[in-house]
Amino acid sequence: MAFLADALSRVKPSATIAVTQKARELKNAGRDVIGLGAGEPDFDTPDNIKNAAIEAIRRGETKYPPVSGIAPLREAIAKKFKRENNLDYRPEQTIVGTGGKQILFNAFMATLNPGDEVIIPRPYWVSYPEMVAICGGTSVFADTSIDNGFKLTPEVLEKAITPKTKWLLMNSPSNPSGAAYTQAELRALADVLLKHPHVWTLTDDMYEHLTYGDFVFKTIAEVEPNLYERTLTMNGVSKAYAMTGWRIGYAGGPVPLIKAMDMIQGQQTSGACTIAQWASVEALNGPQDFIAKNKAIFQGRRDLVVSMLNQARGITCPSPEGAFYVYPSCAQLIGKKTKAGKVIDSDEAFCSELLDAEGVAVVFGSAFGLGPNFRISYATSDALLEEACTRIQRFTASLT
Repeated sequence: MAFLADALSRVKPSATIAVTQKARELKNAGRDVIGLGAGEPDFDTPDNIKNAAIEAIRRGETKYPPVSGIAPLREAIAKKFKRENNLDYRPEQTIVGTGGKQILFNAFMATLNPGDEVIIPRPYWVSYPEMVAICGGTSVFADTSIDNGFKLTPEVLEKAITPKTKWLLMNSPSNPSGAAYTQAELRALADVLLKHPHVWTLTDDMYEHLTYGDFVFKTIAEVEPNLYERTLTMNGVSKAYAMTGWRIGYAGGPVPLIKAMDMIQGQQTSGACTIAQWASVEALNGPQDFIAKNKAIFQGRRDLVVSMLNQARGITCPSPEGAFYVYPSCAQLIGKKTKAGKVIDSDEAFCSELLDAEGVAVVFGSAFGLGPNFRISYATSDALLEEACTRIQRFTASLT
């Protein structure tokens, strides 16, 4: 009898974490490496949020919290949903977890039985199908393409739905592509979902505040109120508030689902860190002006990276609507050779050779389910991004 669980055979390690770790190891070994794999802002957590955490410590807010979150944070979440998304969630319809990952995991654990299907648009965040697999479900991948902006279309969604479908998992703006759905695009998808009342929607809105130009963010339960009772709206403080290490995610949804998730979390981790929760109260209720300032910086970085990558031989890079990623195609470089005679036979090979030759760490697109592409996180300084893109240009020019 094997000691380790069979479920592990269905799960792959995170490619984004692996790339970040490899870049870290090369740096420690003395290599000049620019890491563009990490999915977190390079900004510091705002001082008012840090001070709220310090004040909570001084007040002695260091005991076990309720499983679903402290009351002031659940109230702040309900107010946020109303203020920014026009969604009426009562505090008891909300739940706080240790990051967005736990929210997603608990939702799947609470609802999936063997054979249940989850529709996941491809490319996808690397953890989505692994979570589904751990929880006993089956991922059904709905393909997008660079030609339609890496967005799920109503026709593809309709074909993906079966009697076994339990969830559609939406991520807008998207990791890894940065694609974000307009109100009209969400309306068209909602029209399909209304015809299939057994399908629930889980919206990962973690990058909600990072959209650019005139784009207006919407979430699907806001666009179609008739989907409200079968939607879990997930968000968190990690990206917009530069609080990745604080590990706070949250969601709003129907009470029976929230209670089921609470039960699972109660036997898993219990409540999220109390100090981080008090900091998150300040994040949601406090000044929001810094978000626009950070967003403007990210937009400038996006424009820099898109411009320079499109000047690299064999690279095609769309300009995304949001998040802090680009997802360029390296299809024209497949079959080319490096100076050492190595054949670029996949996007993974492209990224590996780029790292070896130029010290630029990016994540290969096949890890996100769709290649030949690669993901760049532009959550770093303009100077590093310009140098990294110059190195990419040099590398692609050297291929024959």
